[in-house]
Amino acid sequence: MSRQLDLVFKELEAELGNLSSGTVFIQIRNNVVGKFGIRHNPIAGRNGQLSDDDEGLNAGQLQAFRNMAIEALKFKKSWTHGEISYEFALRQGTIVVDATLESNYNMANLMIRYPRTSHTYGTYGEWKDLS
Repeated sequence: MSRQLDLVFKELEAELGNLSSGTVFIQIRNNVVGKFGIRHNPIAGRNGQLSDDDEGLNAGQLQAFRNMAIEALKFKKSWTHGEISYEFALRQGTIVVDATLESNYNMANLMIRYPRTSHTYGTYGEWKDLS
């Protein structure tokens, strides 16, 4: 996963270089990064004026962000499907990152893994005791 995360950050490097805050999201299926991207609002408003952000993440901040993202993978335990979100912001020249790990499970997969061996109903809708 860490190699895949490294590739994600290389792909997003140019976009992150123009942003001072946002959320990087990574969707995982079968322990493989699928979809990824950035959620952000590029228009900042202050004192009733709208303007583009003039500063984004520099090379050192990008490297620190990438390292924190890879370090957060240690908290992903046994799940194989889900999403990891990294909310980031520049505060006084320092990057601040909060990671959220979300696991997803599919009931259909559980039913395939643990198939029912006997029916709960007997013939003609009668209840069948499974004990």
